[in-house]
Amino acid sequence: MNTTLYSMLPSFAGIPAPIQTIPRVGSTPVTWIPVKSQESGFWAKLEGFNPGGIKDRPALHMVRCARRRGQLLPGGAIVESTSGTLGLGLALAGIVYGHPVTLVADPGLEPIMARLLRAYGARLEIVTAPHPIGGWQQARKERVRDLMADLPDAYCPDQYNNPDNVAAYATLAAELVTQVPWVDTLVCSVGTGGHSAGIFRALRQTFPDLKLIGVDTIGSTIFGQPARPRLMRGLGSSIHPRNVDYRAFSEVHWVNPAEAVHTCRTLAARHYVSGGWSTGAVALVADWAARTSPPGTAIVAIFPDGPWRYWNTVFDDDHCMANHLLEAAPAEHPDEICHPAEREVTRWTRCTAVIDPIGATA
Repeated sequence: MNTTLYSMLPSFAGIPAPIQTIPRVGSTPVTWIPVKSQESGFWAKLEGFNPGGIKDRPALHMVRCARRRGQLLPGGAIVESTSGTLGLGLALAGIVYGHPVTLVADPGLEPIMARLLRAYGARLEIVTAPHPIGGWQQARKERVRDLMADLPDAYCPDQYNNPDNVAAYATLAAELVTQVPWVDTLVCSVGTGGHSAGIFRALRQTFPDLKLIGVDTIGSTIFGQPARPRLMRGLGSSIHPRNVDYRAFSEVHWVNPAEAVHTCRTLAARHYVSGGWSTGAVALVADWAARTSPPGTAIVAIFPDGPWRYWNTVFDDDHCMANHLLEAAPAEHPDEICHPAEREVTRWTRCTAVIDPIGATA
């Protein structure tokens, strides 16, 4: 077991030992990404160096905590909704702790991800139709609920609302404190809200003036835009996860798929570093922040995974051309709106009025 990583968190004391040794999760590297002028740039935390990506951290942590509290009994099933990355982490947790894993996904799950999840021993269920209000995510959640009713000893981590999801990222923040001199601005994609909330809360203990920039996708309801079908996976939502810490954000940016694709490919060609939809969207915003912030501002961007999962989407010319994703480079600066309800956005757009669409917290 990676005792160096988990000794940072005293809450792990008393958690039952794993059945198998945990592959190395955490201690991921950072790399410097300069902007075009080479005079400034940002640090990128490369979570693709985890076995399955950034969500290995919360998957293992949520399962450990559930076992400690008796919510997940020895041999009990784990059942959860996933767009892919958390599924990999839960498959890992299932192997390590000896639990069968059932994952509910939708038809947008990439073929390579579906094959990997099954190869890692997970049972995979695909919902066939979106929910009329909550889209594919709500349809997945309802299927999870049905499965749980048939499995009385099963445990659902509920990544959207489980505070253990947020707490898991204290390790990532602790790593950053040792890897970079200081942090003024943190740039994170937002899906369940777990890593943006968790890293920000822990980092702010060391850097009390820390600023958090959220990055969402067009068509996502998280920050008050209308729900639309979304091409990008891994960020955005058609529901309202309660792990999103709205008060923490100084501003939010929405990015469209073409802008993310261009940025992913540019990262790969210039820096031999890349990832998927979330990485492209986050890098676009972090680059802008580096260009427009006062000199000396220290910016850290979280890259949730690497590029390998996206061979038939982001890095597939046929897929990108069919979806009109290669037609133009992103603008140098985002559009600006004063409030998320001002208008529906379709390209990179920034807003400094961050609201909770349910609680109307500005």
